[in-house]
Amino acid sequence: MKSKILPWVIAFAALSISASAAFYSVTGLSKLFAGASFAVILMTSSLEFSKLVIASLLYQYWGSLNKILRTYLSIACVVLILITSIGIYGFLSAAYQQTATLEGNISSQIELLERKKTNYEEQLAVYVDEKTNINASVTALRGGLSNNVVQYTNAEGQVITTTSSSTRRALEKQLDQAIERQTIINGKVDNLNQQIFDLDSEIVEVQTSSETTSELGPLKYVSGLLGVRMDKVVNYLLLIIVFVFDPLAISLVLAANFAFTQLKVKNNKKAEIKVVEKIIEVPVETEKIVEKYIKLPSNLQGPLRETIKHAYRRGESVPSSDEIDKFFK
Repeated sequence: MKSKILPWVIAFAALSISASAAFYSVTGLSKLFAGASFAVILMTSSLEFSKLVIASLLYQYWGSLNKILRTYLSIACVVLILITSIGIYGFLSAAYQQTATLEGNISSQIELLERKKTNYEEQLAVYVDEKTNINASVTALRGGLSNNVVQYTNAEGQVITTTSSSTRRALEKQLDQAIERQTIINGKVDNLNQQIFDLDSEIVEVQTSSETTSELGPLKYVSGLLGVRMDKVVNYLLLIIVFVFDPLAISLVLAANFAFTQLKVKNNKKAEIKVVEKIIEVPVETEKIVEKYIKLPSNLQGPLRETIKHAYRRGESVPSSDEIDKFFK
């Protein structure tokens, strides 16, 4: 039972892989020749079907085919495998390019956001330095107001301690200006911090909302692990798939032909054994039919013996007298 099912399983696997390879090849070649995509689809579909027929034909009638025809069909099958492989490579590379282009757009968007963030950070650094200087000035001016003391000796010789009104007014004016500037700088610093925070949030949102991160994640990991650019990693992977895909389909087609041939041989052997058994069952009936002799007229016995005697003298093989007498008894 298993020997009967296995050929069909192999045939199903061969047809499924061949159909997949044909689909990818036809789609890929139609994209390469987009100007006549429908015509390319018809042409490549017929070539894919012909390739399977050629593979089966070569296996079944290899010894019977003319040498020139056999050579041409073999070369044609190899060329068709190469064409299919090119179509598969084109299909898979186009699919990767779509993802890579989307990833490039996202990378450009993130790079632009990073540049804006860097610009804001540079402005923030300037304002932070200015804020630090202003805070130091405010502290100094307040200290100056606290220490605005003038001492002098009056006519009586007493030391008088008082404040300078002009100095105080000048310090208060400078302090008011410094506080006003400090308020403006604090507002700009707070605004820049908020903008930087918003940019960080936008960058994270762009990175997490993109599907390319999960699609290209394994390739990026392999690229980093091997120290090779991701384009080269993808190219190596595509070449491995191409060199396995269609040759495997043709190999399975040949394996299916072999399996069905072996199954047919087993069935023929079983049929031959049954025929021999039937022949052996009735040997006696055949012997009875053969031993019936036709009785000849007695006047022919003399001439027949003379004829046999002359034949014997010439060295020919003749029947014995007993065998001749059986036809006259």
